[in-house]
Amino acid sequence: MTFKLVSYFTGLLFLCLVVACQGNTIRQFSSPQFLTNCRNIQHALGEVCVPVNPKRLAVLSEITLGDALALGIQPRGASFISGDIPPYLTSYTPEIDFLGKSDQPNLEKILKFKPDLIVDVEAFGKSILEQLSLIAPTALGHWEGFQSWRDYFDFVANVLGKKQAAEQVWVDYYQRVEEVKAALGNRLKTVEVSSVYICCGTITIDGEISFIGGILKDVGIRHYLPNKDGAERQTISLSEERLADIDADIIFISTYDKNSEKLLVNWQKKPLWKTLKAVQQKRVYLVNYSTWQGGNPIAANAVLDDLLKYLLEESKTSSGNA
Repeated sequence: MTFKLVSYFTGLLFLCLVVACQGNTIRQFSSPQFLTNCRNIQHALGEVCVPVNPKRLAVLSEITLGDALALGIQPRGASFISGDIPPYLTSYTPEIDFLGKSDQPNLEKILKFKPDLIVDVEAFGKSILEQLSLIAPTALGHWEGFQSWRDYFDFVANVLGKKQAAEQVWVDYYQRVEEVKAALGNRLKTVEVSSVYICCGTITIDGEISFIGGILKDVGIRHYLPNKDGAERQTISLSEERLADIDADIIFISTYDKNSEKLLVNWQKKPLWKTLKAVQQKRVYLVNYSTWQGGNPIAANAVLDDLLKYLLEESKTSSGNA
């Protein structure tokens, strides 16, 4: 038996041991077949030959799920950062196998799912790349926070062989940006907007190079940042005592989970909250966390819809007001 063959079976044995540790023992499995119709691509951790027309794509986060869907590709299996599919993506993917949470994908479920390609960001697959590669060709892209969402989308498009489709996605996105600009006109020339979210006991402001910061810049909306210290930052975390630092003319706010919703309700009772000018003028809007932290073109277009919806009607009281 050659050294390569020994290494191969050792890898398979290790995969089975890992899967068994997750709770069950796999009795039958099949290793990925040798690909004859594939393309070599560079990814964050090396080179891999990916199928030309993948039929059973697996992704490890909602970021990549959104990217693939925007390109017209329907992943059949996915793990999620939040543990479930975001509401804004449910209409795009009626059937999908749940493969665990992004920070700990379930190898047993991935193995049973039998993908022919696995794609996601380096952070979610690096520690288990060897095991994933025994299941299917695996391509992991660089992700440097939400400032890199555009570059990462182009990486996914390259892996999936959808560069032309990606070009059209960008054409459509920037056309939508221009439509929003035209609709808003000059009404926001002197208005500053802040985007904040509540998670884990703190308020976080989206910085200038965040997902939202980039979209606001595209539209030409003035982005409020406390003391202008977020110009080169993705996020700025604040304690409750620094609530005054979100005092923009208009505030968009989102909550991560039920605990965050309770925190928001509690903070809304604080005297400091009531001093915010956006609160006093009823210009605080509650938006969906998973959308505003989506990091993909589908989420970006949904954010543009929200901006248009609320900023055109900002003088009115709506059910979205906090």
